[in-house]
Amino acid sequence: MPEGPTFAPPTDQSILLPFAGTRREIAEYEAHGGYQSLRKAVGMTGEQLVEEMIASNLRGRGGAGFPAGRKASFLAPGGERYLVINADESEPGTFKDREIILRNPHMLIEGILIYLWMIRGTAAYIYIRGEYHKEAAILEGAIAQAREQGYVGSPLMGTDYVPEVYVHRGAGAYICGEETALLSSLNGDRGQPTAKPPFPAVSGAFKKPTLLNNVETVATVPVILGMGGAAYAGIGTEQSTGTKMFSLSGHVRHPGNYEMPLSATYRDLIEGQGGGLPEGRTLKAFVPGGSSMPILMPNQLDTGLSFEAVVAAGSMAGSGAVIVVDDRTCMVRFALRTAEFYMHESCGKCTPCREGTRWITELLRKQEAGLGSSEEIDLLLDICDRVEGNCLCVLGDACAMPVRSHIRNFRDEFEEHARLGRCPCPDDAPMSELYPPLLRAPLPMVAAT
Repeated sequence: MPEGPTFAPPTDQSILLPFAGTRREIAEYEAHGGYQSLRKAVGMTGEQLVEEMIASNLRGRGGAGFPAGRKASFLAPGGERYLVINADESEPGTFKDREIILRNPHMLIEGILIYLWMIRGTAAYIYIRGEYHKEAAILEGAIAQAREQGYVGSPLMGTDYVPEVYVHRGAGAYICGEETALLSSLNGDRGQPTAKPPFPAVSGAFKKPTLLNNVETVATVPVILGMGGAAYAGIGTEQSTGTKMFSLSGHVRHPGNYEMPLSATYRDLIEGQGGGLPEGRTLKAFVPGGSSMPILMPNQLDTGLSFEAVVAAGSMAGSGAVIVVDDRTCMVRFALRTAEFYMHESCGKCTPCREGTRWITELLRKQEAGLGSSEEIDLLLDICDRVEGNCLCVLGDACAMPVRSHIRNFRDEFEEHARLGRCPCPDDAPMSELYPPLLRAPLPMVAAT
């Protein structure tokens, strides 16, 4: 056990990965009570199930944190209706959905079947990122086992309803984690965001009403139904109920996925479950919810894990990917690596994102190489302001928000790069020689309006 404070939820609150172990086989899952919540659901109406979800106050675990029960209630009634599960886990630092699929795929399948019964869905599609080869194979195997047991592809537990579940593999595009881009890809079109309205609840998969949820959100439903929505709401905080999985990485002794009640704090996670930073190192900053989120500082370590607490601290809980940064890190380079990712993953559909992410990245390259200036730091902030809130989806924001937070919290480090003409961090090699001569000339300024 690591030294320092620890915070582990009681075993009766451990929801997604209880007692560790791998439950890929349906017999083992059933032996631990698996598919009993589905049996309970079949005895309830769709309206009753939605009310149970609303009572639980479960908020979506994919990043937006929208109440899952309310989301289900928005679905347009009648006709074909689809359920889509977003398993396109591509946010840097996020790997929780992957572990749910690897270790407990039947919990996800059971949650899917409960949702399908709730909305009387025509079928469910699990949209999984292309790089998840093993995970996709495990899901296919779990669905096949559920089919053999009569849970999929047959009348469900004596009813006349026949659920179907399919795995649909993406092609490695981060943008397809955005719901409208995911649905465009699923529909056979280019994976790019589309304007809303229409919303997926009206026109989604195959242009039919669609409910779209994250893997962790759906995998939580069997436990909510098993313990009751009101009991689930008793875990966590009033606005952020239950437990959530957090992907802990970076400069920490024990990286990994940790399931925590949302009443805990980042100190409980980083110093408790994660064992703190390597010996002799101090905390410089931490990312609270994925690389697209503004960073938090060491004096904010006691911020709660709840959605509302992180917003009050000036960031967002996002997908729950916590990246720990120690004193060795060059924050200019950290900002650059973040911007390079989003520039590369921009679909190019809208100008503010396509051009803005490129300008942010090029200016950061100059700063990191020691070739920039103080004026260009201000230009960076100006471009971030022009990108955020002006794109078709939030990818542009995902680049602008963290870069702005790096500059505001570590402006002196950016200034020192410009003053010294190199990176001042001892563990970082000079980068000037890595860039072409073109970068050594001042970039043209963008006139402020």
